[in-house]
Amino acid sequence: MSVEAIQKQQSRKAICGICPAGCWVEVEYDAEGRLERLRPDRDHPLGAICTLGEHAKEIVYSEHRLRQPLRRTGPKGTLEFEPISWDEAFALMVERLDAIKAESGPEATAIYTGRGSFELAMCDLFQPKDVAVSSASSVLFPFGSPNTLGVGALCYVSMAMIAPHVTLGGMFINMFSDLENAELILVWGANPATDCPPRDLERILAAKKRGAEVVVIDPRRTRTAKASEAEWVPIRPGTDGALALAMAGVIIEEGLFDADFVRDWTLGFEDFRRYVQDFSPEAAETITGVPADTIRRLARRLARAKGASPVMYTGLEYSDSGVQAIRATLVLWALAGQLDVPGGRCFKMPGSDFPPNRSRLLANPDMDKALGRERFPIYSQYRGESHAIALPESVLEGKPYRIRSLIVLGGSLITSWPQPAVWKRTLEALDFLVCIDRQLTADCAYADLVLPATTGFEIESYMRYGPIFRLRERVIEPLGEARSDFLILAELARRLGYGELFPQDEASIVRCALEGSGYSLEEVRAAGGWVRRETPEMRYRKWEHGLLRSDGQPGFDTPSGKLEIASSILAAHGYEALPVYTEPAEGPLANPELAKDYPLVFNSGARVTTDFRSQHHGIPGLLKKRPEPTVTLHTQDAAARGIAHGDRVRIRSPRGAVEMRALVTDDIMPGAIDANMGGGTPVGPEAWRNANINELTDIERYDPISGFPIYKTLLCEVERC
Repeated sequence: MSVEAIQKQQSRKAICGICPAGCWVEVEYDAEGRLERLRPDRDHPLGAICTLGEHAKEIVYSEHRLRQPLRRTGPKGTLEFEPISWDEAFALMVERLDAIKAESGPEATAIYTGRGSFELAMCDLFQPKDVAVSSASSVLFPFGSPNTLGVGALCYVSMAMIAPHVTLGGMFINMFSDLENAELILVWGANPATDCPPRDLERILAAKKRGAEVVVIDPRRTRTAKASEAEWVPIRPGTDGALALAMAGVIIEEGLFDADFVRDWTLGFEDFRRYVQDFSPEAAETITGVPADTIRRLARRLARAKGASPVMYTGLEYSDSGVQAIRATLVLWALAGQLDVPGGRCFKMPGSDFPPNRSRLLANPDMDKALGRERFPIYSQYRGESHAIALPESVLEGKPYRIRSLIVLGGSLITSWPQPAVWKRTLEALDFLVCIDRQLTADCAYADLVLPATTGFEIESYMRYGPIFRLRERVIEPLGEARSDFLILAELARRLGYGELFPQDEASIVRCALEGSGYSLEEVRAAGGWVRRETPEMRYRKWEHGLLRSDGQPGFDTPSGKLEIASSILAAHGYEALPVYTEPAEGPLANPELAKDYPLVFNSGARVTTDFRSQHHGIPGLLKKRPEPTVTLHTQDAAARGIAHGDRVRIRSPRGAVEMRALVTDDIMPGAIDANMGGGTPVGPEAWRNANINELTDIERYDPISGFPIYKTLLCEVERC
């Protein structure tokens, strides 16, 4: 049935197209066949809608939507463009890329992918070969460029890939927290209430209703903590690793661990036992601010619970030792006996998920030339890509060689990376910049071409949800001349001479995704648009049954076959093998002199429900809920500075300053602040356009293993304007 015929019916079931989560919804149309509103699909458990989905009509038809290709007419740094045709745009791209390749080699070209590239077909079919998870694009690999970069250098990879794999041999995608059977739930560095959609919050509330205890470890008393009536354990940002080590020390000292498991299935326990002796609860209290008695009580509860599940995401990634802090929590869970047991942190059964097709993926043509390879070898190893933190040095200083052209797809470097002035200089110094997005970004001011992309409502594709495969059907026709991100890259590949390597139309995308699954596109359509594969019965302690290793042998999928408390992979690259704690270098303990002028611990990046990073600040309905960026500070800290709730304030760091509106509350740890990020785009009110929080952060401060910038442990001061 055509889109027009469906629209005449006034409603239909579909997949939400606002973000990559892919919630199942019912779409209502107005009399003209335009998208009117969404509501959750009540006929399926995946039916849901968030605040952004409720404003889908405004987002899709926003006055800020890009509707045609644009070519620069004014100086860089301005937004002066003229409309051109797609043919002219592609011809210019090919001409410039070919010229740069001829003059400087293919490595002088690069592509950066942001969250706008998370549409599943993009991740599945463009990701580098032999990589477990990636949103990076291989479109320039056949061209000869090793330089695919992306937002993975900022998010997810520490928590979901590096830390679990070097420790347990598994990754976030093949693990889950068994909240439905947990007696104790620790929400640590996460706030599921702001997830899109908040499914984990719903699971937590259901667990609470049946009697589970909930503890939230966070500098803020979050909406999740309040909704679940959880015990709140406030902690100084960046010290989570010390807390995990102290809790592990209690479990070891009091003999609450499984001695047989430690003897047979772990590597490095004795060294770890000696190391954690320096992290007594009393010592950890001086570091974290968590009382020693609370630390002991939490450790005992964790070890004695009949099923304890963590809910964690990226809150621990952005400190001086984010990878090691996350590893410390994983070791803690294992020692507490809560790994792969009912109610614990579990491995999925092999064959539980609908299989992605990896047969057509392309390998990076020359990883040795990838930017940042020498500085962050483990990141490159897990992602098959360059590290974006190395881009400014390449463009501005020619080290190790100069990147001359860049495609930015669904990303915003200037608003997401530290020190926007550095990134503005970087983008301005490029010979050729293309931005592909749904609206103008800060990066577009320096672009030679801006190309309009569709939302998820305007394309045909697919989604996978564990064992489920569902077709994404087009809900409305593309606005103006907007095109699918996937097909923009596929057409670029075709014009560069290797289009046969990527699907060139939407039906081919789905057929490619289904290869090897046992289903055809026609069979999925005949089944009502979605199918579900049979899943194996759950078994626990999988390391005992040969269910974690590809060779079928007992053990963990690590080099030693054991849970590596002392990681052989980290050691081989010159890092500390144990999950060591590193005190934040720009913090009140490590740098007391700086703390005299900047006494507050800076924290940013916490999600809100009314935007996603720099997206949606031009949507009137969402702006009513959050008209300007805010900074949260404790009542005591505000009073000491003469700041009242609602005052306009200036946040200063050694690097810069921004102005925001103050939220004064007891729901944050004294001595810490939390500031909104995502400001600095050319779209939205002046308060948002002028408040790029990364004016305060530092591109020279990062986790040495992952290269992730430090967004949560720096120092600042707040003063009334």
